[in-house]
Amino acid sequence: MELGFEEKDFLACCGSTKFAKEMALASPFASLEEAVRAARDIWFNKVDVNAWLQAFSAHPPIGDSPPASHHHRTSPTSAQWSKGEQSTAIATATGSTLQELSEWNAQYREKFGFVFLICASGRTSDEILAELKNRYPNRPIIEFEIAAQEQMKITELRLAKLFSSRAKDTIDQHPAVVAKKVEDRVSIIGGHLTVTSEATAVKTSQIPTRTRPPITTHVLDVSRGCPAAGIEVRLETWKGTQPRPSFGETDIGGWIFQGSSTTDNDGRSGQLTSIVNVVDPGIYRISFNTGKYNPAGFFPYVSIVFEIRESQGKEHFHVPLLLSPFSFSTYRGS
Repeated sequence: MELGFEEKDFLACCGSTKFAKEMALASPFASLEEAVRAARDIWFNKVDVNAWLQAFSAHPPIGDSPPASHHHRTSPTSAQWSKGEQSTAIATATGSTLQELSEWNAQYREKFGFVFLICASGRTSDEILAELKNRYPNRPIIEFEIAAQEQMKITELRLAKLFSSRAKDTIDQHPAVVAKKVEDRVSIIGGHLTVTSEATAVKTSQIPTRTRPPITTHVLDVSRGCPAAGIEVRLETWKGTQPRPSFGETDIGGWIFQGSSTTDNDGRSGQLTSIVNVVDPGIYRISFNTGKYNPAGFFPYVSIVFEIRESQGKEHFHVPLLLSPFSFSTYRGS
C-alpha cells in the first residue's frame, strides 16, 4: 500500500522548503525504504547549499527549546520531535553542562555560521559536548559536510516516525500488514541511532538494517570548489601472510579486491561493497586514480588505509578525499 504525504509533512522532517517540495512531488511511497532512498537522493543531489542552511536553521541549539522567533519556520511537529530527540541529553545534563553546551554552541555558530548539528537521539549531554569539542577544530568545508550527514540521519529518523504515525491512521484498512511493516522499518532506521535491548538486537539481526554499503567515499576538488567527477575508485582489504600490513610491507598480493566504481557528478562513488549488517573487521584500502583525473598534478594515485575493528562492525565508514593538484586530506565522516 502506498502512503501519500503533503509538503508540510516533509517540512517537519527536514526544515528545507526545497527538500519538502521535492519529496511531496515524489510521493506517494510504497515503503519507508523507498522514501529514504528518495530523501537521500534529493538531499545530496538535488537541493543546493541554501537548502542545507535553511534546514540547519530550523534546529534549536542542543539543550535549548525552539525560540519564539523560530515558530514561523519550525512546525509544532518538528519542535515536538526535536524535544524528544534531545530528551536523553536533557535528562543527563547538569546545570554546569548546559552552561558549557551553551557557550560552545555560541563559539561554534560564530566560527561556522550555523548551529551545531548532531543526531541527538539516545546521546547523553556529555557525549554531545565531547563531539562538539571534537568537531570544532574542523575546517568549515569539512564541518559543513558532516552537518549535512547529521541532518540526513535526523531526517531518516523523522521519516520513520512519519510513516509510523500515518500507518496508525490507516491501520483499520490493513491491520496486520501495515503495523508489521512500519514496526520493522522504524527498527531499520532507528537501529543505528539508539542502543537497543538484546532481544531487539536478535530480532533485527535477521533483516538488513543498512540502507547503504558500510564503506563509502566521495571526492571534492578543493582547488575548483566542486565535486570531482569521473575518478576511478577501488576498495581492497588486507589478507596477507601477516595479520596486518606494516610500513614498507612487500607482500603485494596481500591486498584483495573488494569493489570499484567511478565518482558521479556529485563526486560520490558507487557501491564498493555489498550492503551487509556487519562489516568484516580488518585493514581496508581505498585508492583513487587521481593521475588520470589531473594529469598535471603531483599524485599519480592516492591510497587511504584504515582499520575497522571487530567492535565497529555495525558502524558506517565514510572516507572522503579532499583533493588539489599538490595536496590531499581525508577524515572519517558519517
